[in-house]
Amino acid sequence: MIKEFAAGTTILVDKPLEWTSFDVVNKLRWHLRKRLGVKKLKVGHAGTLDPLATGLLVICIGKHTKLIEGLMGGEKTYTGTFLVGKTTPSYDLESEYDQEFETNQITPELIEEIRLSFIGEQDQIPPIFSAKKINGKRAYESARAGEEVVMKPNKIEISKFTVDDSDFPRVKFELSCSKGTYIRSVASDFGKKLNSGATLIELRRTASGSASIENSKSVKDWIEFIEDSPL
Repeated sequence: MIKEFAAGTTILVDKPLEWTSFDVVNKLRWHLRKRLGVKKLKVGHAGTLDPLATGLLVICIGKHTKLIEGLMGGEKTYTGTFLVGKTTPSYDLESEYDQEFETNQITPELIEEIRLSFIGEQDQIPPIFSAKKINGKRAYESARAGEEVVMKPNKIEISKFTVDDSDFPRVKFELSCSKGTYIRSVASDFGKKLNSGATLIELRRTASGSASIENSKSVKDWIEFIEDSPL
C-alpha cells in the first residue's frame, strides 16, 4: 500500500541520462504528495549522481530520510568509459574538449601498470567543476564564473579497478570505491599517469552499499507504481 511509503521506505531508482539527482527526487515527491493528498513529504537521495551519469540512485522517503547519512557511507561501484588523448575542464563531457595529447606511446603494459597504481588508499583532488564548497560557495559556481579555484585533496580508497583497452583510445572500466571518490578525477589522473590526457565519457553506478542496480526501477515505472497502488 502506498501509505507505507509516507511512513518510511527506501526505493532504488535507475537515474536516466541528463537528469540531476534532485530532478528524480522532485519528480517522485510530486507524484507521492499528489497520490497521498499531503502538502509535505520528506524525500531525499543517498549519494548524488552527475547529470551525465546513469544508474543507481537510492531514494529515501518519510522517516527513512534519517538513514541517508549512513547509507551514503557505503562503497560504490561504477562502470564506464575513459577517452584517452583528450581532456575537458570538467573532466567529462559537460564542457568542450580543450586539449589533445599523443597516445602512440601508450602500451597495454603501461595501462596495466597505471591501473594497478590506483588500487588502495590515496589522496584525490576533486574536479573544480564539482559541488564541493570552497569558502561557502560551490566550486563549480566559481569555476563557471572564471574565478581561480584551489581544491584540497580528499582521502579515498579504490578496492577494485578493472579496465578493457580493446577499443583504445576508449578504455572501459569497472571500479569500486569509497564515499567521496570522483570518477571524473580518476579519469583525469589516469590520463596524466599515461603522460597523456583522458576524459570520462560514460558513467553508470551499479551498486551503492548493499543496494544493486539489478533491483532498481526506472522513474517511469516508479511513477506508475505510485499511481496504480492502493492507498
